[in-house]
Amino acid sequence: MPEYNIGAKIRELRSAKKLTLQDVANETGFSTSLLSQIENNNISPPIATLAKIANFFDVRIGHFFAEEEEESPFEVLRCSERTVMPRVISEDGSRHGYFFESLSVRKKNKKMDPFLLTLNEQVTNTSTYSHNGEEFLFIMKGKAELLLDDQRIVLEEGDCVYFDSNLKHRLLSVCDEVKVLAVVVR
Repeated sequence: MPEYNIGAKIRELRSAKKLTLQDVANETGFSTSLLSQIENNNISPPIATLAKIANFFDVRIGHFFAEEEEESPFEVLRCSERTVMPRVISEDGSRHGYFFESLSVRKKNKKMDPFLLTLNEQVTNTSTYSHNGEEFLFIMKGKAELLLDDQRIVLEEGDCVYFDSNLKHRLLSVCDEVKVLAVVVR
């Protein structure tokens, strides 16, 4: 299975612009400590955090997962080629209760970034996040609760939702395991 090196890609973008961690922290609102942990691959950032960092550097989220982008009108990604991002942790150190896999790592100039989310634990932290773009979520297995601005929406297997990612949001598990197809568009 390939390994994502998100931290090195962020460091490379930051170095190319001759920015310090503090510069990036000032612009994104994340702490230098969190950014350092991400750059050193000590933690995997939530998708919303990656989206905000991608927006700051004017790249797509898929940039962080790309291996070698191929000039092709399609991409086939075998199940055995996917890599799990297991240590999704927030700035305050709390676990987010999910892990994710990018479902497209080689296609060049994508308009969307598809992910497979697995919510595998119930969490008490219900802080929400927002970022530029739009999202589509399809519940493949299980039952989840979407916190969307001031609403709580229960989504069951087969349900889907499409929303503006600028709305504060968070997906929480309400059962043992939830599988979600998530598509993020910037």
